[in-house]
Amino acid sequence: MTWSFSLGRLLGSELRVHVTFFLLLAWVGFAAYSAGGLPAAIDNLLFVLALFACVVAHEFGHALMARRFGIKTPDITLLPIGGLARLERMPEKPMQEVLVALAGPAVNIVIWVILVAFGAGVPIETLSQIDSPGIGFLNRLAYINLLLAVFNMIPAFPMDGGRVFRALLCLRMDRVKATRVAAVGGQIVAVGLGFLGLSSGNPFLVLIAVFVFIAANAESQDVALRSAARRVLARDAMITEFHALSPDDTLSTAAQAVIHTTQHEFPVLDSSQALLGFVTRERLFAALASDQSRSAPATSIMDAAVPSVSLTTGLETVLEHLHNGAPAIAVVTRGGRMMGYITRENIGELMVIQGR
Repeated sequence: MTWSFSLGRLLGSELRVHVTFFLLLAWVGFAAYSAGGLPAAIDNLLFVLALFACVVAHEFGHALMARRFGIKTPDITLLPIGGLARLERMPEKPMQEVLVALAGPAVNIVIWVILVAFGAGVPIETLSQIDSPGIGFLNRLAYINLLLAVFNMIPAFPMDGGRVFRALLCLRMDRVKATRVAAVGGQIVAVGLGFLGLSSGNPFLVLIAVFVFIAANAESQDVALRSAARRVLARDAMITEFHALSPDDTLSTAAQAVIHTTQHEFPVLDSSQALLGFVTRERLFAALASDQSRSAPATSIMDAAVPSVSLTTGLETVLEHLHNGAPAIAVVTRGGRMMGYITRENIGELMVIQGR
């Protein structure tokens, strides 16, 4: 995820933090300091850090359960509204998806039970003052973990409860239709959460509502795209008419190619038509903006880490590579000669044209 940086690896996954998370810490610290001075600021910041440690544990619950089904989790990112575990793929067997979805809230329940065993507890009459330091650190943490477990089970796809709902729908209908139904349900719930957040003056509830609304639609489209991609080969989707650069071309040559074509990425081919890498518009514009010499070779800004597939590779495999951040996927012969390339945009165009 962009605007995030790595804290290292833990249990086989990279743990990342989005820069906006520090805005949350700054806001919490400032608000607490204004209300109660330095002790209150320290107490609230420690509580937020402890809370997000529980969020990380929640996400690792998903990751470790997914690993049991052979699904890796490349990274987990902390955001101001929670955490995001990026699984290589979602399990398509309904009961496996149910178990992966339930594993996260189950971790919060376990944390709550442990804290209660150590004496934590919040009387019902004091719940409205749950953010008050007077309630006690462990008491607040126990209550928030219970709240996280319950909140995540709201059937708002793609939240955990929504994934359970989608998995149960898959028992009665195909995955694409089940995802569409669950996504619409999630968006309806998101509108309700947004209204509640606006009426109560809770900005985090509004942010969660916006995230759920957008993510539900995006995942519904992605599932539909993957379903259609299973029936298409790389040769059916590849771009075969394109402007290529040579290893001797300069940034100036690449800039002219941008002007005279509609391409967003330009393959760099050697004399045998083997792919060396791609020069993207983004990299070219960044180089020109940094006053890099226009006579510098285009290969100096080339992305050489471009996956390649054969003509008969399924389009679903291509999508996996694109999801991992590749600017394009090269389609090559057994001898390594590039025949074309595939981007996410032209896959979408193919699906529209074929009416999928």
